[in-house]
Amino acid sequence: MLYMQQMRTLRRPFFFYQLLPTDPVRENYVRKVKNCVFSIAFPTPFQSRVRLVAVSKEVLEDILDLDLSVSETDDFIQLVSGGKIVFGSIPLAHRYGGHQFGIWADQLGDGRAHLIGIYMNRQGEKWELQLKGSGKTPYSRNGDGRAILRSSVREFLCSEALHYLGIPTSRAASLVVSDDVVWRDQFYNGNLAKERGAVVLRVAKSWFRIGSLEILTHYGELDLLRMLLDFIIQEYFPLVDVKEPNRYVDFFSIVVFETAQLIALWMSVGFAHGVCNTDNFSLLSITIDYGPFGFMEAYNPDFVPNTSDDERRYKIGNQANIGMFNLNKLLQALNPLLNPRQKQLATQILKEYPVLYYTRELFKAKLGLLGKSEGDDDLIAFLLHLMEKTEADFTMTFRQLSEITQSQLQELVIPQEFWALKMISEHKLFPAWVSQYLSRLKSNISDSDSERRKRMTAVNPRYVLKNWMAESAVQKAERNDFSEVHLLQQVLRHPFQKHSAAERAGYSSPTPSWARDLRVSCSS
Repeated sequence: MLYMQQMRTLRRPFFFYQLLPTDPVRENYVRKVKNCVFSIAFPTPFQSRVRLVAVSKEVLEDILDLDLSVSETDDFIQLVSGGKIVFGSIPLAHRYGGHQFGIWADQLGDGRAHLIGIYMNRQGEKWELQLKGSGKTPYSRNGDGRAILRSSVREFLCSEALHYLGIPTSRAASLVVSDDVVWRDQFYNGNLAKERGAVVLRVAKSWFRIGSLEILTHYGELDLLRMLLDFIIQEYFPLVDVKEPNRYVDFFSIVVFETAQLIALWMSVGFAHGVCNTDNFSLLSITIDYGPFGFMEAYNPDFVPNTSDDERRYKIGNQANIGMFNLNKLLQALNPLLNPRQKQLATQILKEYPVLYYTRELFKAKLGLLGKSEGDDDLIAFLLHLMEKTEADFTMTFRQLSEITQSQLQELVIPQEFWALKMISEHKLFPAWVSQYLSRLKSNISDSDSERRKRMTAVNPRYVLKNWMAESAVQKAERNDFSEVHLLQQVLRHPFQKHSAAERAGYSSPTPSWARDLRVSCSS
């Protein structure tokens, strides 16, 4: 009963429907949509039985004010699988466009996602609830509106993992799997395979993205562009005065700054999004739309997690440049609403992006460096060079530097337990780097070695969701064994703490031989 009362407090998507134009066509078929922001679209229930296989206790309790026990009710399972909607709700699919791999792709939109509610929680935070994999919408193009278990497990785990790494992201509340057959060609090589449909309940402060504005400018819907921008500013950008003539420039300035910060955070943990299209870049600068992502294992600036990215456009070392490209497309979308002076101001703001994309302090913290030194950039670059040459593991190199003592480093005899560092120690320039590093640590005033290690272990995770870990969980899940999904949930909730079950599973060990050639693609 309490659950139903809380669900009735969902602010229905009708809130958007009242304030922003909605597609007047009510039939749910694929079409070109014009002069609106949303289309009304209802989820399509699965034909087979559905199982709730994972929930995020923290999302349920801390965001949605629900007791974990409600996840055991049929009402909950029906809601999060798209089987039923809250009474009186009008689910919506969002219309947007975007540049995909640098090329304008025209209308895209929520092709398999439904906005089912907006919840104001006890903290006064507003969260938008969206089902992914819940059926066709007018934006499904040639798709079937479904998501499969493989990609849904990955999204469920990674969105929560990034949150606990301190990176802005959408959250995942639940994962439901069905026995409905979904056909996918995983590597686009003509080999169709039978997979199972799944649905993730995702929550975010907003699902608006750069492509939300691009589509309106592209079709000359400038009154609607202004209406949507003012709505976004009013709802999500409290520091911007919606009555201020320069509000769009102020809005752009915030998005530029926060996008630069987000990508810097990605880089600090070796995260490659995989598909940094403008339709996947949030206006609130949170990580959204998890597809062929990957955490870099062996350090390599050319790391590309997505096998569909033939041109290596979205390699990890190019993410900052792609951020600049996407922000330029955002500016182009805003330009029709800006006067000459405002265009000049916005262009100058964008030119400052390389300065705002600032990883130095993040990497100084990863090395335990305090204060400033002219040689810090060189020290960081020197280490990364050695890591690249020796193909050392990115995550574990920094973690093991956090755990090893200065005296052990000084001896240059690295114990086997620090296997990533041991790989680097085989390079002839490793002693020179150690000498520079230890010398720099001496400039940390009133700092002990134990304090350094404590500080570094708080910013260098021991566990990230490497592709082989996700793949291991997926393989078991496809056999209806969700034990590793649950284990990874537990471990990734505390990525900076040593976890005995994670150690037994090898999550801090070298990548197993079976996983060295793992591939992921856009197929999901």
